[in-house]
Amino acid sequence: MWGRHHVGQMVGVIDVGSNTVRLVVAHGGRQVLSEREMLHLGADVELHGAIPAAKLEATVRLVGSYAADARAAGAIEIDVLITSPGRQAANGDELLAALASATGCPTRILSAAEEAQLGFIGAVAVAAPPARRRVAVIDVGGGSAQVVVGTRRDGPEWLRSIDLGSQRLTSRLLRSNPPGEAAIGAARAEAAGYLHDFEPPEPRLALAVGGSARALKRIAGSRLGSDELEDALALLAVTPAAEIVERFGIDADRVDTLAGGAAILTELQARLARPLRVVRGGVREGALLELEERRAAA
Repeated sequence: MWGRHHVGQMVGVIDVGSNTVRLVVAHGGRQVLSEREMLHLGADVELHGAIPAAKLEATVRLVGSYAADARAAGAIEIDVLITSPGRQAANGDELLAALASATGCPTRILSAAEEAQLGFIGAVAVAAPPARRRVAVIDVGGGSAQVVVGTRRDGPEWLRSIDLGSQRLTSRLLRSNPPGEAAIGAARAEAAGYLHDFEPPEPRLALAVGGSARALKRIAGSRLGSDELEDALALLAVTPAAEIVERFGIDADRVDTLAGGAAILTELQARLARPLRVVRGGVREGALLELEERRAAA
């Protein structure tokens, strides 16, 4: 799964993100269970500033069921990780306490830096670039986006998190279906506004992880250069969501925020000046590696 040998016992990670809640259980680096559901917590945070009571209850029920599923699969340790919804919602601490109580698992809100570092670890473990090659990893989530530059041997040397993700950008500027060219232009300008002092070290390789990148891979291929991203944005601007779902087999819930994710990825790719290679590794894979290594050292 991760391009390296792992031993140890079965472990699980539940990732509570702005778009999606995901469970992954792995044993020895091999995924044995994966579940996900899109709750769009980031849309509620963008609209209300907090997670409404009904959505909070739904999240607690879902995460509690995922913890039970992980234990039934044989996971002896499970971490619950809350990303941008915990950082951005006024009641993020309430979410944290409720999930910890419902699951009985170690539960934490990841800082932007922790989220970026785990994403980098997971991505380079999957991609396995040469150990000394400088790599950029981009992870556009629903509520924020992270960029990390470093090497597989030495780890991250530079990171940046921006407080804008596909769900937040969609809620602000891309609610129409299809959004239209003017709205896409406004979304790109909004993303660019977060990048006025974005000056990473120059990478030799750029990797893209996360749901938006994986969905764009279905439209444009695994190499997302400037031409591919511009073409994808042009298509998303004028094509109804139902047609995108039918033509490319992308989940309808993902299509709803895909133009926003594509706009952010396009602006980031332009500044890195490298085509983005889409890989499946990311925060969950990094967290599973961290958890397995922690258990091995215990």
